[in-house]
Amino acid sequence: MDSSLRRGSLEMVAAMLISGTIGWFVLVSGQPVLEVVFWRCVFGAVTLLAICAGFGFLRPGVISRTAFLLAIASGVAIVGNWVLLFASYSRASIAIGTAVYNVQPFMLVGLAAVFLGEKITVAKVTWLSVAFLGMLAIVSAHGAGQGGGGDYLLGIALALGAAFLYAIAALIIKRLSGTPPHLIALIQVATGVLLLAPWVKLGGLPVEVPALASLVTLGMVHTGLMYVLLYSAIQRLPTALTGALSFIYPIAAILVDWVAFGQRLAPLQWLGVALILLAAAGMQQGWWFRPKAIAVKSH
Repeated sequence: MDSSLRRGSLEMVAAMLISGTIGWFVLVSGQPVLEVVFWRCVFGAVTLLAICAGFGFLRPGVISRTAFLLAIASGVAIVGNWVLLFASYSRASIAIGTAVYNVQPFMLVGLAAVFLGEKITVAKVTWLSVAFLGMLAIVSAHGAGQGGGGDYLLGIALALGAAFLYAIAALIIKRLSGTPPHLIALIQVATGVLLLAPWVKLGGLPVEVPALASLVTLGMVHTGLMYVLLYSAIQRLPTALTGALSFIYPIAAILVDWVAFGQRLAPLQWLGVALILLAAAGMQQGWWFRPKAIAVKSH
């Protein structure tokens, strides 16, 4: 493995491990979801502003007016995605919320087929069916280990909504090739600050050290640092390896949920999680059954 590939792999692993702890910091903060997302955007914007300034991305002409407006639109979707995903954690658990959230690649495939005319293959439909079976397994297990069945199903619905908004953001970002990704991230979190400011009380930062530290960490580490690591890794790694390493995120989230909150999944839930992750991996890696070519002997 050459040094660039090794560095990219380490950066991707670090980014996914950081992502896997997001749910823990959200719940430890003890703050309302809108305030958590707002302060994540504030501290993330401060961090990304410094990063973009350091890279020289703030000079005029780096981003066109159209790209700027598209970045704002993607920011609306990303912020909505964070709100719904964070809200799902306290209802369905970090593990289940994250697992369900990983159906977003299939939503992106559907949106790309509708809006970009991309072809949906038999392989994609098959993996989508496997993921759907996983969803059914998770939903049918709502009485196992969860508090209220209604809250559990609402948590799953919120995670699905978050996945849909992420797929919309990803579809928009596809049109922003050539725009520095760190600048896109800065515009997204700045959009979040403006969107959520009317809903957050002034002077609303918590005085408790654990809660304040959680919000600062979500902004500076889980947004600023994580974006830098993720985008650097994506630039260095082949797509297949990037997709494979991305599954560290849900696995880390499940482990964090177990270690930090003692959340143990029922067997049917484990089956559902496994099916969703298998389906997502199969689609991202292009796994499919290909018949072997029959050699024809010449006489």
